[in-house]
Amino acid sequence: MVSPDTLSPNIVIILCGNKKDLDADREVTFLEASRFAQENELMFLETSALTGENVEEGFLKCARTILNKIDSGELDPERMGSGIQYGDASLRQLRQPRGTTTQNKQQCNC
Repeated sequence: MVSPDTLSPNIVIILCGNKKDLDADREVTFLEASRFAQENELMFLETSALTGENVEEGFLKCARTILNKIDSGELDPERMGSGIQYGDASLRQLRQPRGTTTQNKQQCNC
């Protein structure tokens, strides 16, 4: 496992404990996993691929966290090396960073 200390501070990691449906065969308690995630500044979620419980939620939680970091200015998708890429070119949208105002541009009166 990669140590969280060596990763970018803006990386989003979620620890998913799978096989939630097999409670009787559990090797790691919810408390142990939750504590590990908290100590390593990871999000934590228990999932079950069998029942589908929390599987989609894991992806949504990561996506929400990334979007919140973009909205707060922590992540800039336009910056090379940010780790964020737009998908389809038609979805690209240049956004003005929060807290900035549009500068008056000189207009050509040709």
